[in-house]
Amino acid sequence: MARYTGADCKRCRREKVKLFLKGSKCDGPKCPIESRPYPPGQHGRGRAKESEYLLQLREKQKCARIYGVLEKQFRGYYEEANRLQGKTGENLLVLLETRLDNVVFRAGFAKSRDMARQLVKHSHFTVNGKKVNIPSYRVSPMDIVDVVPGSLDTTPFIVASAELGDKAVPAWMEVVGSRMRILIHAMPTRPVIDTLVQEQMIVELYSK
Repeated sequence: MARYTGADCKRCRREKVKLFLKGSKCDGPKCPIESRPYPPGQHGRGRAKESEYLLQLREKQKCARIYGVLEKQFRGYYEEANRLQGKTGENLLVLLETRLDNVVFRAGFAKSRDMARQLVKHSHFTVNGKKVNIPSYRVSPMDIVDVVPGSLDTTPFIVASAELGDKAVPAWMEVVGSRMRILIHAMPTRPVIDTLVQEQMIVELYSK
């Protein structure tokens, strides 16, 4: 499976905003964007004025990087969102939010989406009692996501269990900390998705 293997912090600097790809590092003083809030590269500080197309492209890149999705897969999500009823941009965010790796991250079981993706791939979770190791697996209302019993005593989940109360959980899901369980109550809606992207710009880009 293709995935990005470069430096995450360069991606934040390129978008000129924190994408929170490195977990707790992003909240501390060691975050590179704090000391170098400009794009990487030799000409990072002297970029020309950005065109409308470039702004739309950057918004698409920012969204894809936040959720850890490469271009081909992101385009597939857009095409699916475009076929659904409702606003294409909002549909796109809902599809990305309901990925299993994002659900694990939102619930506080992982410090970043990269970490959540790795935990899912290593078969640490079940959905409705069945093991799922596909990060892009899409959850639905009434789904129950559990940590595999044999994984509860491993370091990532011991740490996550101790820190669960420190992270706000989206209204469309519920975390049962005592059982390391996630209950999916409903599909997310745009007002409760706090991803800082202008999805309409992504729609305009792909509509060209």
